[in-house]
Amino acid sequence: MKRITEAASEYRYLERMSIKELLVNINQEDKTVPYAVEKAIPQIEPLVEACVHKMKEGGRLFYIGAGTSGRLGILDASECPPTYGVPDNLVIGLIAGGDVAIRRAVEAAEDSPTQAWVDLQYHYADEHDVVIGIAASGTTPYVIHGLEKCRQSGITTGCITCNPGAPITDHADYPIEVVVGPEFVTGSTRMKAGTAQKLVLNMISTSIMIRLGRVLDNKMVDMQLSNEKLIDRGALMLVQTLQIPYAVARELLLETGSVRQAMAHYQNTTNS
Repeated sequence: MKRITEAASEYRYLERMSIKELLVNINQEDKTVPYAVEKAIPQIEPLVEACVHKMKEGGRLFYIGAGTSGRLGILDASECPPTYGVPDNLVIGLIAGGDVAIRRAVEAAEDSPTQAWVDLQYHYADEHDVVIGIAASGTTPYVIHGLEKCRQSGITTGCITCNPGAPITDHADYPIEVVVGPEFVTGSTRMKAGTAQKLVLNMISTSIMIRLGRVLDNKMVDMQLSNEKLIDRGALMLVQTLQIPYAVARELLLETGSVRQAMAHYQNTTNS
């Protein structure tokens, strides 16, 4: 299979470029990524619909990947609880090589044909869940065989890849192909491919959380109040929405524990 992600860079003799030339050329390549993602929206939409349906019925969303792809899945999953106030086990990111691979490359781990299923079974993944495999090349054994086993077990599957017709798509009910072309540094898929994957993951998880009712208007009303910045953000939401003084809003927020609960409490008190 011809892998576009491994194709030679369209730029030559990078070592001869000035710093400004490097930065401008990298930026020029990065500008093409959102347009590639736009073309994939018809593929992204049905996967999001499937995730929303499963999760409304009590299912979970899993991401599986290796290297950069695995780290991006973990990043997206880990940001859902603080942003939307959902349980830690609603969106779960798994990476080849385990948690140590988040910080340090464990290159051989991606070649395992069995470990992804072992990792998924540790979390008791079943037919109520959705598993999305992330692999820029679309050839990673850890991801491919994980999705293959999921389909055999009746689990809904999706994938995000940057190679058209990649093997991973044969094992995904909802394949997403974002073709960004050769990287600025040949084969360095942490660049455009990684950016594309991050954008798609943003779209998937954000759309899901909105459809699950975790956003009111355009506000993160269920976010965790885990630091002073977020408490201040929450208080300002209440000031804008309820038209009350900041001090009152902050006190109400700390008393109730979330923007959503503060709004409900204030409205119930006002209407009673």
